[in-house]
Order: sequence, then structure tokens, then C-alpha cells
Amino acid sequence: MIRLFVGIELPEELRDRLAALGEGLPGARWVPAHNLHLTLRFIGEVDEALAEDLHQALESVRAPAFTQALGGVGTFAARGRPHTLWVGAEREPPLVHLRDKIESALVRAGLDPEGRKFAPHVTLAKLADPKPDRLHHFLAAHSLLRAEFEVERFVLFSSLLGGGDPVYRAEADYALESIGA
Repeated sequence: MIRLFVGIELPEELRDRLAALGEGLPGARWVPAHNLHLTLRFIGEVDEALAEDLHQALESVRAPAFTQALGGVGTFAARGRPHTLWVGAEREPPLVHLRDKIESALVRAGLDPEGRKFAPHVTLAKLADPKPDRLHHFLAAHSLLRAEFEVERFVLFSSLLGGGDPVYRAEADYALESIGA
């Protein structure tokens, strides 16, 4: 069995910039710079045969390259308790188009449709009982965060869970059509 997801790698300079935010918030377990990415579709545990079918399905996805904007920070919460700190990814048509094409290809290859609404973001940290005043200050201090980057490919990642941070490995990448091609 292999645990998979589809995502977009961030440029190294942007990963470093986002990782530099990782201080001043007690109760936060920051995502290491090399693990920062934008998830397009979580797949989960699959056997090797299905993994190969999914890879072949993703090879058929055709979409244009595009510029992606990131902006603002926020949290996901459960029962009123914040558990994830993120930077938002603008939900622009090229990103949604790519995500929808990936979803269609994966469903045709045998996956169940994604049950969650697509909320594009880059996870910065997992939160364990953050102090509300410190969290509010962090969110306010970084509310104007903005960045753009070129998306020229997407990646099928494997995720190995263990005692510490997960280990993400690019299993395959898929080029997007060049802008102007």
C-alpha cells in the first residue's frame, strides 16, 4: 500500500519565505519548508496496481500553465478550536480547472469522488491549543501576505508517516501546457 496525494510544489524561494513565518506562535508545529505545497487532491492509501492506474490517468490531464496567487492567512477549526494554520491560495479559474480535470481523471481511474469542497491553501502549521491572543496577533500581522508563482506542472506525491514530520516524495510529475503554446 502507498499513501498518495496530488499537489503543486512551491518554488524554493517561496517555501523559504513561508517557512520564515514559523515563529512567535506557541502551540504551533510548523511544516518544514521542503514539505510546503498546495494540495489539489488527497488520495490516501491505495495498492500498487491502483497507484499505477492513477498515474496513467494523471498523464492524460491537459491544462495550461498559469500564475497562482497566494494571499492572507487563516485557520481551520473544529468545534471552535483552531487546528490548522494556512496561507490561502486564490481560487482562480485556472487552478479550479486543473483541479477539476485531475478529479475527473482520478474518478475515471476508480477513485470515489472527493467528498470535501476544494479549499485551496498551503498548510503552514498544525495547532495544539494556541493562545487566542497570540494567534490573533499572528493572523493580523500576516493578513496582507501576498505572493505569486508560476505553475508549470503538478505532482503525484507519496506520503510516509512516521514518528516525526511526514516524508513527501514526488513519485511523478506532469507538465502543463506552456503559456502561449
